[in-house]
Amino acid sequence: MSFLYNFSIAAYTLLIRVAALFNAKARLWVEGRRGWKKDLANAFGSNDKIAWFHAASLGEFEQGRPVIEALRKSHPEYKILLSFFSPSGYTQKKDYTFADKVIYLPADCPGNAKYFIKMVNPNIAVFIKYEFWFNYITELSKKKIPTVFLSVLFRKDQIFFRRYGGWFRKKIKSADHFFVQDEASAQMIKAIGIDQYTISGDTRFDRVADILKTPAENKEIERFCDGHKVLLAGSTWLPDEKVLSGLLARFPDLKFIIAPHEVKEERIKELINILNIPVARYTKDKPETWNEKQILIIDTIGVLSSIYRYADIAYIGGAFGAGLHNIQEPAVNGMPVIFGPKYQRFREAIDLVHSGGAFAISTENELISVVGDLLSDDAQYQSACNISRQYMLDNIGATEKIMAGIEGFLKSEI
Repeated sequence: MSFLYNFSIAAYTLLIRVAALFNAKARLWVEGRRGWKKDLANAFGSNDKIAWFHAASLGEFEQGRPVIEALRKSHPEYKILLSFFSPSGYTQKKDYTFADKVIYLPADCPGNAKYFIKMVNPNIAVFIKYEFWFNYITELSKKKIPTVFLSVLFRKDQIFFRRYGGWFRKKIKSADHFFVQDEASAQMIKAIGIDQYTISGDTRFDRVADILKTPAENKEIERFCDGHKVLLAGSTWLPDEKVLSGLLARFPDLKFIIAPHEVKEERIKELINILNIPVARYTKDKPETWNEKQILIIDTIGVLSSIYRYADIAYIGGAFGAGLHNIQEPAVNGMPVIFGPKYQRFREAIDLVHSGGAFAISTENELISVVGDLLSDDAQYQSACNISRQYMLDNIGATEKIMAGIEGFLKSEI
């Protein structure tokens, strides 16, 4: 199995290199890893204490971020190494203030893992959510370096729980601790012989709660929304935008703010064509002209999380495709959240749909019905708002639990 795993890593790396000839994201993946050995050799001193955090991409980083910042605050003597697998995480967080070094993680082949661990020699390694790289895990175990996984959400279809998953089970058993999000995850790993776990919850709740504590004012957005009910659609893709377009004529007094997941010019133009009415653009049009339009398009990154507070209803994209995006940011602001039908992998979405704080739709007509009910039935609307806000408040505290567990590994390094 070791041979097959290493072969798959080598084949994947080769395919990425071929794809880099014509795909910009693949090219970033390849170019970002060039010269990584030299870059790493100059990153830290021989006497530095190092905490290494690894995230796949931006979403996983946001889950780990509260722990990174808590560790930096409580243990300023540690240097922080932050690695990413995906360009979408690295390019947005390469200048992250709380990290001393941000890099791409070299491909998980045995030679890379051995060299990387030797050069960094971290005092602790923290992998966020689903980042199971087995050669790195093996090398960390050999060096007896504490290895922790945080905000893990296990699923029955993962290879660890399959009949032929013995090799993979053995590898993850070498980790020192798992901070899992829920009881179901705990029971799954307990059933395969892993007892070193803590049910800590999801650190994303802490992250969005921190955002809520320090709201950023946006006077231009506030003026656009003033006097109107507002639906904010965040992280949308093409299928989301097609169903959203059906709301425009049905609710002419409803203002819309749409922040697509990708903000490349061709994507923005595609969105405008789907909407088929005049729109205002956040970066292209003067704010004093926005009020003339029913729709404001957020055509840049870094704005979305701070403007949910101006909306009455949120629609979150992704659940017509590969995966639902962050619904916690609107929920913590206390509003109903709507999304597509493919949300079953997201515990918070399941919980909120079950309790009445969120609504899943599959068609344009279903979306029209849900929005209509929320706008016309104040009791239902207020109930959904209260449920969303309370759910978020009830789930805060994962960072504190994780830090209490990590402290034991840090003390063992003194």
